[in-house]
Amino acid sequence: MRNILKATTLENKFPLLAVEHNCIISKDADITIAFRVELPELFTVTSSEYEAIHATWLKAIKVLPNYSVLLKQDWFIKEDYTPDIQKDDLSFLSRSFERHFNERPYLNHTCYLFLTKTTKERMRQQSNFNTLCRGFIVPKEMQDRETAARFIEAVGQFERIINDSGFISLTRLMADDIIGTEGKAGIVEKYFSLSQSDNTHLSDIELGAGEMKIGDNYLCLHTLSDLDDLPNTVSTDKRYERLSTDRSDCQLSFAAPMGILLSCNHIYNQFVFIDDHGENLKRFEKQARNMHSLSKYSRSNQINKEWAELYLNEAHSYGLISVRCHCNIISWSDDLGELRQIKNDVGSQLAFIECVPRHNTVDLPALFWAGIPGNQADFPAEESFYTFLNHAICFFSEETNYKSSLSPFGIRMVDRLTGRPIHLDISDLPMRKGIITNRNKFILGPSGSGKSFFTNHMIRQYYEQGTHVLLVDTGNSYQGLCELIHRKTGGKDGVYFTYTEDNPISFNPFYTEDGIFDIEKRESIKTLILTLWKRDGERTSGAEDVALSNAVTLFINKIKSDKSIIPSFNSFYEFIKNDFREILDKKNNREKDFDIENFLFVLEPYYKGGEYDFLLNSDKQLDLLSKRFIVFELDNIKDHKILFPVVTIIIMEAFINKMRRLKGIRKVILIEEAWKAIAKEGMAEYLKYLFKTVRKFFGEAVVVTQEIEDIISSPIVKETIINNSDCKILLDQRKFMNKFDAIQSLLGLTEKEKAQVLSINMSNNPNRKYKEVWIGLGGVQSAVYATEVSLEEYLTYSTEETEKLELFRLVEKLGGNIELAIKQLAEEKRNSY
Repeated sequence: MRNILKATTLENKFPLLAVEHNCIISKDADITIAFRVELPELFTVTSSEYEAIHATWLKAIKVLPNYSVLLKQDWFIKEDYTPDIQKDDLSFLSRSFERHFNERPYLNHTCYLFLTKTTKERMRQQSNFNTLCRGFIVPKEMQDRETAARFIEAVGQFERIINDSGFISLTRLMADDIIGTEGKAGIVEKYFSLSQSDNTHLSDIELGAGEMKIGDNYLCLHTLSDLDDLPNTVSTDKRYERLSTDRSDCQLSFAAPMGILLSCNHIYNQFVFIDDHGENLKRFEKQARNMHSLSKYSRSNQINKEWAELYLNEAHSYGLISVRCHCNIISWSDDLGELRQIKNDVGSQLAFIECVPRHNTVDLPALFWAGIPGNQADFPAEESFYTFLNHAICFFSEETNYKSSLSPFGIRMVDRLTGRPIHLDISDLPMRKGIITNRNKFILGPSGSGKSFFTNHMIRQYYEQGTHVLLVDTGNSYQGLCELIHRKTGGKDGVYFTYTEDNPISFNPFYTEDGIFDIEKRESIKTLILTLWKRDGERTSGAEDVALSNAVTLFINKIKSDKSIIPSFNSFYEFIKNDFREILDKKNNREKDFDIENFLFVLEPYYKGGEYDFLLNSDKQLDLLSKRFIVFELDNIKDHKILFPVVTIIIMEAFINKMRRLKGIRKVILIEEAWKAIAKEGMAEYLKYLFKTVRKFFGEAVVVTQEIEDIISSPIVKETIINNSDCKILLDQRKFMNKFDAIQSLLGLTEKEKAQVLSINMSNNPNRKYKEVWIGLGGVQSAVYATEVSLEEYLTYSTEETEKLELFRLVEKLGGNIELAIKQLAEEKRNSY
C-alpha cells in the first residue's frame, strides 16, 4: 500500500536562521533574546508581594518597543529522585535517607522568558501563513541596525528592572545555552524532545487529524484565547484554601493552578503581544461607531458598542495599555489512558480559576510551532484576545518549587508539596548573605509535634559534617543516636552522661588532657567551687573572692610542677587543708576575711568518704574537649539542689572550653527542656553570655522548648534567647491557635510568617509519613519544610520506650552491632506493613 501522506523534514520547515551575538534570528528576520527565570518559592509570597511582582512585570514590559512579543514559558516535567549513594563518606543513616527517597516522583520546574522584536505585518499574521504551512521560506533582509539596537537596549532595561525587584531574577542565555554543545542539549533541542535534561534525542513529529505526536508522546492542548472563556475578574493572587485558616491566609498566584499545582508533564505558555497602543484604541473607536450605526439591526451590536466604549473609557481614564494575550497548556503522555486523566486534571484546574476549559485539537500544531524558542512572531493572531497589560500579567505563574541551597554545609529536608529531598543551609549561607547575624536557633513545638525527630535529624547531620555537638536533655531523646555513634566509633565518641544509683554521674573538673589551664578554665573551676560553698542568696566578700582565686591558681601551679599529684577535687581539698592553710597563717589571715574552717566544712561532702565524693573525683580522666558528640541527660537530677547546679556548671564549662579552644571548628550546644531548670539555678547569666558570645567562635546555641510560658517566666532568658536567635523553628502550633497572637508578638513574627506557621500539617499527603516544620531566618526568609526520614532513622531517633527496648535487645543479641540491629528491625517492619 502506497503512503500518500505528505512527509517533510524538520530542517525544511525549521523557522530559525541563526544565533548571533546571543540573539536568535528567525528566517523572517525576527530578533529574540532568551532568559532563564528564577521565581520565588511556593507558599513563601504574600498578597502584597504578589502585587509588587505584578508591578515589576508591568514596569518592565512598558519599556519594550511596539510590535514586541513576550513569551513566558514554564516547563513542568515529572522526574524521579536519583539518590547519591556512591559517596565514600556517606554514613549509614545518610545512605538510608537517600535510599528511602529512591525514585520518588516529583515535578521539576524550569522557566524561560523570550522577548521578540518583529514587525507590524508579522504581528497580524494568521495561522494559514505561518512557517509550518508555507512550502518554502524566503529569508528577509535583517531589520535596520537602529531598530535592533533600540530593541537590545530596551531588553537591557527590562532585565535591570526585573532583577532589581528582589523577587525574580533573569539570567541571559548564551549561544551555547540556545543551540547546545557536543555534550549538552540547547533549549531548542529540548523543546522538540519535550525534555529539560542535558541528554536528549530528537524523535519524529507526527501531525494527524486532531492528533499530534512527538515520539511516543501524545500531545494535548488547552487554550485561553477567547474572552468568553475567561473569568469575570482576575487578580494578582488567590487564597489557597487547603493551607488557610480563619486566622490566616495562604496566597498563591492567580495562575498557580496551571503551573506548579498541575501535577503532570506540561508546558504553560503565556504570550503578551505589544502592538501600537494608539492604533488599537483607534480601531476600537472605529468599531464602536460601526456598532452604533448598525445597532438598529441587532441589539447585540448596541451591547458590543457599549463594551467597546467601556474598554476605551478604562484605557483613557487609568492610562492602561492595550495588548493582546494568549495562554495555553500543552500536556503529554505516552499512555492514552493517562492522557484522558490529564485532560480532566487540566480542565479542573482551569475551572478552579473560573475559566472555561477549552480542549483544542485543531490549533495544536500551529501553537506548538509558535512556542519554539525564537519563533514567537509566528503566532496566529486569531488565537489572541485584546485586554489590558495589567490583566494579561495576572495570567503569569509566579512561583516555583523549593530550591536547594548553594552551600556545602546544611541539612537534608523535604519539599512539602512533592516530597523531594532538598539541601538546606540555615547557618552559613544566610550569614554570608546578611540575612542573619548569628547562627543561634530557637525551637518551639508542643509534645507530639515531631520536635525530637527534627532536632535528632538536624544534629545528626551537623555531627556528620564535623561539628562538635553538646546536648543537654531531660527525656532520653538522643539516647539512640548517641549509642549509634558510641558503638560506631568504638567508644571514642558518643559520650552519654546520666545519673542512676548504680552509676552516678561523675566528672573531674581539674583534669585536662593537654595540661592547659587558661583563664576560662580557671574561672569555671572558681565558679564551681563558689557554687558548692555559697548557697543561693549568700554573697561573696572581696577578700573571699581573692583568696579563692589565689587558692585555685596556686593549686594549678602545683599540679603542673609536681606530676605525682593526681588532679581531682580530693587533691584540691587536701591542698587547701594543708598547704594553703600554711600560706594563710604566714599572711596572718583573719577569719572574717576568709574562714578556711567553714570553707573546708562546707566542701567536706564532696571529699572522699563524703556523701557526694563521686561527683568531682572521676577516675576516667575524660577530657570532653576532643569528644564530638556528648549528651548530658539530666532528668533524674533536675530537681536536685546539690547535683544539678554543679552539673550545669560543668556542662557550661565544657562547652565554653570547646568554644574558646577549637579554632575554626563548628560547635553546637543544644539545650532541651533542661534550660528552664538551668535558668532557675542562677545559670541565666551563663546563658546570656553564651548566646551573645558563641557567634564569635563559629558556634551555635540552640534552645528547645514546649511551652511559650516557660520563656515568658524568665525575663533574662526571654530577652537573651529570642533576641539573639536569628533562626526560629516552629512546629505544629494548632494547640496554641487561640493564643497564637501572644506567640506572634513575643517572637516578632510577621503576618506572612504567621500564615506559614498556621499552615503546618494542614494538608499532608496521606501516603507519606512526615511532620512539617517552619524555619524563619531573621524575619527575611521563611518557609515550611517536611521532616521525613527513613525507617532506619526513625528507629534511631524514636523516643517510644517499647521501640527503644526492642532495638537494644536486638543489639545485645547481635553482639553490640547496632547498625545491623537497625537494618534487621527496619526490614522486619517494612515486611510487616
